[in-house]
This record gives sequence, structure tokens and C-alpha cells, in this order.
Amino acid sequence: MTEGLTVWMTGLSGAGKSTVAVGLAERLRGVGKSPIILDGDILRTGLNSDLGFSEADRNESVRRTGEVALLLNGLGGHIVISSLISPLRAARDAVRARHDLAGVGFIEVHIAASLEVCESRDTKELYAKARRGEVAEMTGISSPYEAPTSAEVVLETGTQSIAETLHQLEGYVLDLLR
Repeated sequence: MTEGLTVWMTGLSGAGKSTVAVGLAERLRGVGKSPIILDGDILRTGLNSDLGFSEADRNESVRRTGEVALLLNGLGGHIVISSLISPLRAARDAVRARHDLAGVGFIEVHIAASLEVCESRDTKELYAKARRGEVAEMTGISSPYEAPTSAEVVLETGTQSIAETLHQLEGYVLDLLR
């Protein structure tokens, strides 16, 4: 196994992926690690700005993000925290397979919250717009989300506090890094 690790967070919009990613990065920096966050919303403003929300485009977004993670893993052994909806299992499995082939650690983390919880947190009102037909291909409404079947970590962000979920994830990641 080479140095580096990718922590791949998947979940519905509003589940808490970005919040958990930032919290994990802060905790890892606190113990001398050098995490880098690849956030799906931020990547859509640059690297993935040419992609839409079709299944093919979503898969390409996941593939590109996985390749960037591998580059960062190989350049100094960074811990990459990917925070992407990444709705389809096959695309996430392909990223895992690339990591396995490269000998880089990969942890799939399901940021799990019910659709109702995610809708209640929706500050951009994307779910409401999707239900009114104003947003096409909204994951969880008009586009599928395939929850992981064998994620290494499942964080119940709909029922647990951020502190509880971070404690659980930090413990798992630090155990792997020892």
C-alpha cells in the first residue's frame, strides 16, 4: 500500500457531506496530517464546469474527481476527502478499483440522511424546485441515488450530531493511518 488515502463521502444533497468533510479535515490537521478536500459543488465551478447532470456527466464527474484524488495521493501521500453526491454505485466502484490498482487506500463513507431530513436542510431550495418541475434530474427526486451496500463507514447524519459522526469517522481513519 502506498502512502495516501481517499475518504470518499457519498450521500444526497443536504445530507451533510461538506460539513463532515470540513470537520474531518480540521481534526486531521490537528493531529499533523495534510488533508485536501475535493468538494463536488466547488469542482463544478472549474474542473467539472463543462458537465451537466445526465447519468454520463455525473459518472464523468466522479471519474475525474477520483483521478484527481489519485494524483494528490501520489504527490506527497495526501489524505483526500472527496465530498460528492456520486449517486451511482458503479461509478464509485470504478473509482475504488482504480485506487486498488494503484495501491492507494480507499474508504467509502455513506453520509446517510433521509430525503425528508435533506429537504428540510435545503437552503438552495433545490428539492422544492425539483418537486415543482423546475429542476430536472435532481438526485433523490427525479434521478436515482444508489446508497452504498458495503461502505466502510455509515454516518447517520439525520439522527446523530456532527460531533458524534466526526468522532466515529475520525477514529476509523486514524486507526487506518497507524
